[in-house]
Amino acid sequence: MSDATPLELPGDHLFGPDNLPYCVFTTEDDPDLPRIGVRYGDYVLDAGSAADAHGSPHTGLLQKPNLNPLMAAGRPVWQAVRAELRSWLTSPEYAGTVTHSLIRLEDITLHLPFEVADYVDFYASEHHATNVGRIFRPGGEPLTPNWKHLPIGYHGRSGTVVVSGTPVVRPQGQRKAPDEASPSFGPSRRLDIEAEVGFVVGTPSLLGEPVPQAAFREHVFGVCLVNDWSARDIQAWEYVPLGPFLGKSFATSVSAWVTPLDALDAARTEPPQRTHPLLEYLEDSAGGEPGGLDLRISVSLNGHTIAEPPFSAMYWTAAQQLAHMTVNGASLRTGDLFASGTVSGPEVHQRGCLLELTWSGRDPVELPDGKRTFLEDGDEVVISAWAPGPNGSRIGLGEVSGRIHPAADR
Repeated sequence: MSDATPLELPGDHLFGPDNLPYCVFTTEDDPDLPRIGVRYGDYVLDAGSAADAHGSPHTGLLQKPNLNPLMAAGRPVWQAVRAELRSWLTSPEYAGTVTHSLIRLEDITLHLPFEVADYVDFYASEHHATNVGRIFRPGGEPLTPNWKHLPIGYHGRSGTVVVSGTPVVRPQGQRKAPDEASPSFGPSRRLDIEAEVGFVVGTPSLLGEPVPQAAFREHVFGVCLVNDWSARDIQAWEYVPLGPFLGKSFATSVSAWVTPLDALDAARTEPPQRTHPLLEYLEDSAGGEPGGLDLRISVSLNGHTIAEPPFSAMYWTAAQQLAHMTVNGASLRTGDLFASGTVSGPEVHQRGCLLELTWSGRDPVELPDGKRTFLEDGDEVVISAWAPGPNGSRIGLGEVSGRIHPAADR
C-alpha cells in the first residue's frame, strides 16, 4: 500500500472492508479532541469527519468522544452506519473525498473506546475449569456440581478496566503460602494473565425484564479481546467464601478496537456438545444461529508465543451468558462489558493462563530470556486473534497488550 492509494488493500488483509472495527483516538495536533475512528488497513478513518463530508444522518453520533451514544442507538442504527462506512471506503465515487478523513495508525493515540458501565467475568471454558479443579482439588471432582448447569460468573470492577498498552502495576495485598503460618503483605508473587474475549453491550434493558438468548444481537454491539490480569496468591487467600476481589480488581485490559458483531457472521460455529440437560432459558439445541464463535487466539510473552487457545471450545456461549446474567431481572446498561473467562483448549499449548500452562508453577514455560512460572516485572503480554471471514477471508481482532511495572512504593 502506498500513500497515494490508502484505499487499496491486499485481499488477505485482516482489517479490510468486512471488518471495520471501531476505536476512539486523538492526534498529536489535537490531543484534547477524542474522536471515533474505524480501522481500514493500516489507517484509521475519522468517522465523524467522513460522516460530515458525506451528509450522513448519523454525523452527530459519530462525532461523540466515545462509542456509548452510537451503541445506545440500537441495532438498526449500527447496521446503517456500518453500511455507510463500507460504502465510503469501497465505492469509487467516494474515493476522492474519503481519503481526506484517513490517518495513518502510527499518527494516532488510542483510548478506551467506550465508557464501561458494569463488568462481569465468566468461567465458561470447561477445559480451564477442569484444569483449575485438578490443580486445587487433586483427587477430587474437578468441576463443581453447578458447572454444567449454569455459566458461573462474578461482578468485577469497571473502574479499573483499562485500554491496551496501559502499564499494569504489580498489585500488593495479603498473601499466604501453604507452608506459611500466617499471611504477609507485599507484592503479588504469582501474577498471571487470563486470555479472554469480551462482549460490549449497546442497547440497554429494563430492570425486571430478562434478556433471552434470541435477543443477543439486539443488545450486544461488538467484541474485543481481554486480559483479565490475576494475582493468584492474593486471590487464593481471599476468595473463600465470596470469590475474587483484590486479586482481580487491580487491572483488566481491553483492546482499543471493538469489532462489530456482524463482522463475525462467518465465524459462527456450534458449541461443544451438551452433556447435561439445560433449563429452558439456557437451552440452545433447538436450531437457529450457532452460538459459538471460531476465534483463533494467540498469547505471546516478551514476543514469544506461549499459547494458542481456541474460542470455539468454550462450553458456554456469550448468548447464554447474557441470558443468565439477566434472568433474575438484572438490567443491562450501555457500556456493560462481560467477558468469557479464561479461554483454554484440550491441549497443553492451548491453555490461556500461566496457572494452567505451568501447572501452578510446577512446569515452567521456556522462553529465550529464561523460564517463567508467573510474570516478572518488565514482562509484556500481547493477546491477538483472528476469525474466519466471508469468502475465505480473515477478520482480525485488535490486540490487547500490557507490560508489568514494579509494585508501587508504600
